[in-house]
Amino acid sequence: MATHLHLGHIFHIAGAPKVTEAAAALVSIPDGALVLDDDGRIVFCGDRAELPFEYESGTVYDHRPGFLLPGFVDTHVHFPQTYAGDSYGGGQLLEWLTLCMFPSEAKFADPEFAQQAAVEFTNRRISAGTTAAMVFGSAFPHAQDALFTETQKAGLRIVSGRGIQTVGDETAQPLMTSEEDAIRLTREEIDKWHGADTGDVDTALLHVAIIPRFSLSVTTETLKNLGELYDEVRDRGVYVHSHLNENNRPGTGEVDSTKETYQVNSYLDTYDGKFLPGSAVGGKSLLGRRTILAHCVHCQDVELERMAETGTSVSHCPISQLFLGSGTMPWKRTVASGVTISVGTDFGGGDEWLIPRVLGDAFKVHITEPGDDGVSMHPAEMLFVGTLGGARALDMENRFGNFDLGKEADFVVVDPAGTPALDGLLRNAFRSADPELARDQTLFALLMGIRETSITEVYVAGKRAKSS
Repeated sequence: MATHLHLGHIFHIAGAPKVTEAAAALVSIPDGALVLDDDGRIVFCGDRAELPFEYESGTVYDHRPGFLLPGFVDTHVHFPQTYAGDSYGGGQLLEWLTLCMFPSEAKFADPEFAQQAAVEFTNRRISAGTTAAMVFGSAFPHAQDALFTETQKAGLRIVSGRGIQTVGDETAQPLMTSEEDAIRLTREEIDKWHGADTGDVDTALLHVAIIPRFSLSVTTETLKNLGELYDEVRDRGVYVHSHLNENNRPGTGEVDSTKETYQVNSYLDTYDGKFLPGSAVGGKSLLGRRTILAHCVHCQDVELERMAETGTSVSHCPISQLFLGSGTMPWKRTVASGVTISVGTDFGGGDEWLIPRVLGDAFKVHITEPGDDGVSMHPAEMLFVGTLGGARALDMENRFGNFDLGKEADFVVVDPAGTPALDGLLRNAFRSADPELARDQTLFALLMGIRETSITEVYVAGKRAKSS
């Protein structure tokens, strides 16, 4: 059996722990060896000195003194906002959408522009080491075709779906469809692209999600029709993605506007089939193991409990929450609910493509939560939500997310020499005499200091991703 041997300092979260158990599951192998078979599956992960004899003759890729980390997983990023980062709208979420995002996304009506953006978006993912992503897609089918095509050429993982809008103001008009077309176009995208690369969703890199933009961009009829569609395709492994409880400006923000428009008890009810006045049932639920809701900054306890009960996951996006003044997702309360937490860049609400930058801001916002709510995230928790937690949110933890034997080898090679500030930090910073604390200090510095210039190679299922 031909094998491929990658050498470097390995960090990963082994097994299937909860986020609160990540520190105990953290693996650090300074002189590590990661061995893959020809199918790109992991057959050995351990100390180079313990490498089994049968793997010593494999092709060697020596990345020392660099690091090998599991590929980063971005569970919330906007394809039609590829060129819309750092947009100034003079307000918070709803003003920013109206003045900046809807007009920016309307430019994807031009097929040439959409194709250019698909190449740029895919290349930026490779530069950032994002091997798997839940991607909020364009309203225009030709743009989605370009996105899936470029993603397949690059060899990356993706879950994406066209952004569904059936109601909105004047600037949203180019992105809107009729109720009938909303379902027709979504069904066509599922039939065309879900599992299209292998024909089997259990082995595919390409997956489709049903993506209502958010509850204020659709109607009760849309939600009813989407629920019926999802009930039909749920067993095919189709996903659901949207936004939840992002902006809580009193009276005029997203949360209050949603509850007032639908006359419901909670924002989550609108996705749970309870979108009629008084949270009466009007259709089927969109919640489940393959549903990821972005932000969840202002959730009621009952909402978190319902998400945990149904297996619905959170995509935590601290950078965009800072950028749009949305507040801070309460870390301790969200973790205590038992809901799966992953992280998203939310580009272009966020203005970074790199998951480690998201992790760095997560650390900063949670250590500054007031009073007893403040917490210093352990670096293993940071690594967890950026890798294994993302794989779990995508319901593909059995396939990737860490370096457990038998998994598909998604990983990034980090060379600190590409980022002098990081290189100097790792070479010269003080380290504790306690080996465990010294390990944690190194991982923390690595995650906080990684930039795109640090990432030299990106692999998905053992194959190197290719930029266009």
